Order: sequence, then structure tokens, then C-alpha cells
Amino acid sequence: MTRFVAYLVRFAVILFGYAVASLAASAFLNVLFLASLGYTPDHTHPTMTASLYVSIPFVALFVAYFAFLPSVIVILVAEIIGRRDWLYYALAGAVVAGVFLGLVDHAQESIFAVKETGAIMAVIGGGMVGGIFYWLAAGRWAGSRWTDENPPISPAPSGS
Repeated sequence: MTRFVAYLVRFAVILFGYAVASLAASAFLNVLFLASLGYTPDHTHPTMTASLYVSIPFVALFVAYFAFLPSVIVILVAEIIGRRDWLYYALAGAVVAGVFLGLVDHAQESIFAVKETGAIMAVIGGGMVGGIFYWLAAGRWAGSRWTDENPPISPAPSGS
């Protein structure tokens, strides 16, 4: 029963990490979009700040929807092999964004197709930011269930 509870808790941590990663990628894309329009923190109007409270979670829904299947594969591989380094998750986020870009580019009549180089780099950067924030929220403990519960207290005999 304790193993089932441990898996259930790990699944909840993974879902929490995925939500954090989606929000982080969405915030990154929102900030990049505002910066491309020429807005700086000096020019920020209070209504624009309030609109971010709505637009970041709204865009995060789209990010989470489109990145779900590639992310499941990346997270499953990380859990099985026990990858816990931030670089793996940053590069995996870039791969997930690249898979998204490839799928929408080859989909027929897709309204989400991205053709500009700057937008492609923004989406890949958003994937990297999402991967790093996933690592912060859940990836640092990937595969922790596979470790030995009773490690040896002293080293084995040297044989000499």
C-alpha cells in the first residue's frame, strides 16, 4: 500500500510540475510578445499588468494542451532513467517545442503554424523555460522511487 501511495504522490508532483512549467512558458511568451511591441517596465500601465493576470493562465492552457503528448514521453523517460539535471529538462523542453512546431507545420489548414524565425526561437525558448521550471518543481526528484531504500551503512569488504 505504501508503494501505491508513493506513486500517487509522485504523480501529483509531476502534474504540479507540468502546471508550473506551462505557466512559466506562458509567462515567457507573454513577456516576449510585450517586449516585441516595445513595452518596457517603465511604460507599464496598471491595466496592462492586470491583463497579464488573465492572459498568462489563458495562454498556459494552450501551452499545456499542445505540449502534453511530447511532455509525457519526456517525463516518462526521465522518471525511468532517473534524470535529475536541469540541462536535460531544458533541452527536453526545446525538443517538446520543436515537436510542436513540426506537428503544426505539417498539419493541414493549421492556424497555429509558425513561419517567422523570431517566433520559432521564442517558442523554443518558451519550451526551454518550461523545462527548467519543471525541473525546479518536480524534476529534481525524478526516479527517486527507484533508489535503494536501505543503502549499506558501511562499505563492502575490500578483499585484501
